[in-house]
Amino acid sequence: MQTVEILVIGGGVVGLSIAQELAKQGREVVVCEKETTIGTGVSARNSSVLHAGIYYPEGSLKAAFCRQGAEQLYGFCKGFGVAHSQTGKLIVAACSRESDQLRQIKTQAEAIGADDLQLLGREQIKEFEPALDADAAIFSPLTGIVDVSQLALALQGAFEGYGGDVGLKSEVLFLRPKSGGIEVGFAQGEVLLAKIVINATGLNAQKVAGLVEGLSEKYIPKLFMSKGHYFSLKGPSPFETLIYPVPEKGGLGIHATLDMNGAIRFGPDVLTCSQEDYAIDDSREGAFRAAIQTYYPGIADRDLTPDYIGIRPQLAPPGVFSDFRISDEQDHGVPGLVNLFGIDSPGLTASPMIAAFVADKVQEN
Repeated sequence: MQTVEILVIGGGVVGLSIAQELAKQGREVVVCEKETTIGTGVSARNSSVLHAGIYYPEGSLKAAFCRQGAEQLYGFCKGFGVAHSQTGKLIVAACSRESDQLRQIKTQAEAIGADDLQLLGREQIKEFEPALDADAAIFSPLTGIVDVSQLALALQGAFEGYGGDVGLKSEVLFLRPKSGGIEVGFAQGEVLLAKIVINATGLNAQKVAGLVEGLSEKYIPKLFMSKGHYFSLKGPSPFETLIYPVPEKGGLGIHATLDMNGAIRFGPDVLTCSQEDYAIDDSREGAFRAAIQTYYPGIADRDLTPDYIGIRPQLAPPGVFSDFRISDEQDHGVPGLVNLFGIDSPGLTASPMIAAFVADKVQEN
């Protein structure tokens, strides 16, 4: 039977970040990914934003990891030639009540280390973005965007440069703890023994954890899937920065983000779903237009095109905060097993810090 020191299940940005960090430390690491290419799951279906750690409760892993993660990712992207842009972000208030919310957001953000935020009035906003209609705004200079596909490829290249190996079309069928590690069975019929198994499979984390023989269900948190549509704006972009409304229940509101070509897309909305379903509901356009109109009146004369669907793996219903959950033997009692649950936004941004956190847990084991 083939053996390996560490097996990372999941070839998204988080899984590859963990693998690269461990390989850099001299560990023997293999990544297995069930799809034909890396980075096609949650990693590929989000806003591609590098967040600045503004919204998260003090003491949470999201608050601890986000801002430092963004700073590290900017450095990684510069070093490896990954397309990115530190565009900045405006969080906008459409009325006096929302202006009060902005001040609360700024106070909370400063408590978790985001001390570079600026409050802007209507005239200052017009200097930033003439097409924007808002009473007040917060400007976040650290926020930006990244080409996620290039990032995933760069992480894979760095990982392989440290001696790591990526196996595609490698779906896991069973995980059997043994005295020398965990037996891992694959759909192709292969079986290997890994001393440590890291489950970084995003939406499939609960399913993969359920394959671990002897792992009690009480250590597998319930999955709440949050589905979001994205619509693209036809024609030139009216904005040069990212535009966010004040947060709404379950999400950050239908916001405007840029891609690396300067095109604008709006989203996501927040819908619950019970299974992975990437079919776009064109009828959502009306709700999108109503939301966008609150800060961009010019949308009335512009065309929107349905773009794609993203699904976030959360550990609580919409409107209830859920943190990342990273558990190891001390939590669930299975030697050599590390599970990552609920790695939704800002998982992309936090990925370098998640990787360091998991590496520390592996070191302890």
